[in-house]
Amino acid sequence: MATAKPLLPEAQLGPAEKLLDLVLSSSAHLWHNRPGIELAGTWQPKPKKGQPLPKNAREVKPGLHLAAATRLYERLLEIYRLNTELFAHFASYALKETDWRDLKVACAALMLVQNKSGQPVKEDDGLVAFYDDDLRALGEAMLLFYEKKSARMMTPKAVLRVAQLLETEEIARLNRKAGFGDPASKKPPLGRWKRAAQKWLAAREKNPALLQGLVKAGFKETIKAIARKCGYKPDSQAFFEALGWKQSQAKGGHRTVGLGELKLQKQERFDGLAEAEICEAIVEQSLTYKDVVGRLPKDVGLTPAIMAALLPSLSDKDLRIMTPTLEELGLMADREVRARWEKAIETSTDQRALNIAKNVRSKEVREKLEQAADVAAQKAVAEATRDVDVRVMFLIDKSGSMQGAIEQSIEALSKILAGFPPQRLHIATFDTMGTVLVPKAPSRAGVQHMLKGIKADGGTVHGAGVRAIHRAGVTFPDSSRLVVIVVGDEAGEAGDQLARAFTDCGYRPSALAMLVSVAGNAARGNSVRTCAGFMKLPFSEVNVSHFDDPYQVTRVLKALLDAPVAVGAAPQLGWVERVMKTPLLQLPA
Repeated sequence: MATAKPLLPEAQLGPAEKLLDLVLSSSAHLWHNRPGIELAGTWQPKPKKGQPLPKNAREVKPGLHLAAATRLYERLLEIYRLNTELFAHFASYALKETDWRDLKVACAALMLVQNKSGQPVKEDDGLVAFYDDDLRALGEAMLLFYEKKSARMMTPKAVLRVAQLLETEEIARLNRKAGFGDPASKKPPLGRWKRAAQKWLAAREKNPALLQGLVKAGFKETIKAIARKCGYKPDSQAFFEALGWKQSQAKGGHRTVGLGELKLQKQERFDGLAEAEICEAIVEQSLTYKDVVGRLPKDVGLTPAIMAALLPSLSDKDLRIMTPTLEELGLMADREVRARWEKAIETSTDQRALNIAKNVRSKEVREKLEQAADVAAQKAVAEATRDVDVRVMFLIDKSGSMQGAIEQSIEALSKILAGFPPQRLHIATFDTMGTVLVPKAPSRAGVQHMLKGIKADGGTVHGAGVRAIHRAGVTFPDSSRLVVIVVGDEAGEAGDQLARAFTDCGYRPSALAMLVSVAGNAARGNSVRTCAGFMKLPFSEVNVSHFDDPYQVTRVLKALLDAPVAVGAAPQLGWVERVMKTPLLQLPA
């Protein structure tokens, strides 16, 4: 896989450019719940049984992928050092404006241990002149942020993962090296995690309905783990009762709460109950899928009736993930179930449905899941362009140098082009001649049909694609913003010639971007980057391989369409400015 080179040497990249590059090139996916393999420092699913491991790959257990976690934390730490204010706003932005769960964990971990903690700054005479900013409070606020029915606040699992990340030997070493902990201490620096975790637990103890909701959602053991790790002392034994957590006196004899008789709510198995009785228990006790699935008798199992009784407890995301199960049980033919499932398709915010589609039999269901991926891309585009009229020009390199890479380009494009409104999207392929393409339908299927005949051959003139769009009579309103995204290896004409093509056609791009796709060990060019330099335009890039991550597609679209900071130039309106405008999180009153 070719690695894209930035326009400026690494040493000359500023914090804004580094932050943008992190967003575009890192999936920020650290935890995996299934066995995998590590290949060249990246996590991949473990091959199916019977298939050999790739050369130089090693098996990794489910859980934290250490190489990815260390790499991400190092990059975040570097940005923090270069511009602490930018990083603080980014941490707030990551929590409130994105769904990047693992990135939120990493940002919160860093904010909780970094050394801006409100220390007094003294005059020469020893008197306190003022107090430094307390950014550890922002880390606490990330853990304590609560918004009813919001999917963007930290889950119990995320709260626990912050501590688990900080306790990792490699992360602890980075924090000590940065001066965030006692270099002589053997214990990893946790900063204010314990205090924040205690506040998090106290808030839920004071709100029994909230605590019960988390227990019913399957977080009981996670909450216990948080309480153990932070040494939480509840106000009453009701906390232990809600968790079904039997207590015993500590060796030091200091415990005073929870030692009496607890009214524990023990979950018995459903052995001996008929299917109808199990369904009644589910409805009467408002049980969730996690409550039930491990308690079912082997001779009953998960039946269509039991699954139907559990449907009200499933989120839209759960329904999408469980599509193969619903199909296997025949529930996709039920009118009410189907209506609820189709509604869940409309709420998709990532492209995980494309992976789920591989495990269903019905062509109709598979197409609906692919539609969910289209919906996610459309939402990402709509969010990124909500404040301005953005028009997008896609130029797709089909020259001879793209042999072996064009297939990867087409796969990436099929995931993103359906996200754009047809009236604002213009597509052309190019070698030495440009050809305008128009999908038959604004969908993944329509895009795939449009691209399936593309073959790599011929020379490379990026400007040919620009001129083909111009010959087709395409113009752009003066009030709009044109973002040009080129897909290919950049090996073409000089940048000034491409810039001249835009000028001759009367096009004034607001930003240029590259989806880098390089065949094998082929050389990478610089046509688009140097064109951006001639035209003094913002430039950003991402390798098409990153679109293999179903969560990364929507993130990249948002960042690319918010014109990034111009490399080597003054900041412009766009994604980085949107980050800086995000208010810093504050501790709840």
